[in-house]
This record gives sequence, C-alpha cells and structure tokens, in this order.
Amino acid sequence: MNSWFTVKVKYTKQLENGSFKRVSEPYLLAAMTFTDAEARIYEELGSSIRGEFQVTGIARTDLHDIFQYDDTETWFKCKVTYDRMDEEGEKAKTVSQNFLVSATNVKEAYERTVESLSTLMIDFNIVSIVSSPIVEIFPYREEDVQSPAMKKVVEDDLEERTPVRAVFSASGSDFDDAEEEVFAADETEEDATSELEDTYSTDEDE
Repeated sequence: MNSWFTVKVKYTKQLENGSFKRVSEPYLLAAMTFTDAEARIYEELGSSIRGEFQVTGIARTDLHDIFQYDDTETWFKCKVTYDRMDEEGEKAKTVSQNFLVSATNVKEAYERTVESLSTLMIDFNIVSIVSSPIVEIFPYREEDVQSPAMKKVVEDDLEERTPVRAVFSASGSDFDDAEEEVFAADETEEDATSELEDTYSTDEDE
C-alpha cells in the first residue's frame, strides 16, 4: 500500500534577482516505500531543477486527506479531532487526523477545511492550523497499481469563477477509520496551537 512521504531536497536555486542560493525544500509525494519515494523525487524533479540536487531526508507523513484549491500554492496543516464510540457504543474515543489544505491565510484554511468536511455526519473540532513549507505535491499516478489518492475535481457552474478543488485521499481512508499512527515527524500535543509555525524554518540553507 502506498503512503505519503515528505522528501527534503537540497539544491542551488536561482532567485528572482538573478543571484543563486543553496536551499533545502520539502516536497510531498505518494510512494510505496522510502526507496520508491527517493526514486520518484529524482524522476519528478530531474527535469525542473537545473544542476545537481541532493535528497537530505525522507519521512513518512501522516495525512488523512489533502484539499487542494487552484488559486494558491500556500499550504496549511489542520489537525482535526472527533469522538468515536467503541463497538459496544458505550465509551467514546477521541481520534485525531491531519489534513493538508491550500489557502491564502489561516482563516481561509479553517473555512476550507470546514467546507471539505461538511458532508460528514459527525461533530468534529479543528484544534490547530499551522503553516506548511511544502513546495509541491506529487499525488499518485494512474499507472500506479496501488494508488494512495483519488483526485476529484469540483467545478462551480457560476459565471464568476470560484476556486477549483482537488481532493487527494489516502488509500482506503474513511473519516471513521481507526486512528492512524502518529510518526515522530508530526507535532506533539503541546505544539497543537493555532499559532503559525514553519517547521522547516530552522533548516540550514547554506
């Protein structure tokens, strides 16, 4: 089964002013294993990055769904919790899941997450929204046999154009699935605040 992986790539980037700078940027992609993730990032970036680049880190990333709108390339990670009853229907268990949504600011990220989850028949809470440094997302490809995502484009028929949304869902993921394993790369409960935080801001770009 495929999963989401965050791959950090280091390369020399040409800035808008024409100067060059050594940068480290994270990309999110679908792959079956760490080895597949590394191979795919070389395949995806080989034609877009001039010169050599180096993969400096690969981490499995816990994301339940990705809500991508075509009007912005800024990403926010939203942590959502909800209560689920046990098999006997007597004791409720709090489940937390992470979602990635593209938006221009925190307020819009909140509104778009609520909109995307509005069809659920349960009450949920958005407990934190933090900025994400993800540069680009490479979802599953149709030629992949086991895909971790399904892309659905929703268009509005109104004359005034509204943002088109694409949903990338993890393989077999339903909102009432068992709580997914939280990997070390995710934030702790103490970090679950609505304060914006760039988790990659301390990386060395030199």
